[in-house]
Amino acid sequence: MGPGYFVIAILGCADGGSACTQVATLPQHYATAEECTAASAPALEENSDFDFPTLLARCRPAVERASAEARRAPATLPQEHSVPATAPRGR
Repeated sequence: MGPGYFVIAILGCADGGSACTQVATLPQHYATAEECTAASAPALEENSDFDFPTLLARCRPAVERASAEARRAPATLPQEHSVPATAPRGR
């Protein structure tokens, strides 16, 4: 059984896309990874006001409250999708 839905996480990264930190998780939920990926570029454009040289939008599976048993089990996540910011920030 897969995740119930996907969300877009906005990551702020040092130059070159390294050392990324999650700066926001958008509230919109997507039923499939494909829908989430299609919405990533517009979401990144709308959420580009963070002070980092590079911003990424990644789709991540979101899970509703898991049981204690499931939290202890190692998680296997699907491949994350990313969209690099199109313009440098804060220069």
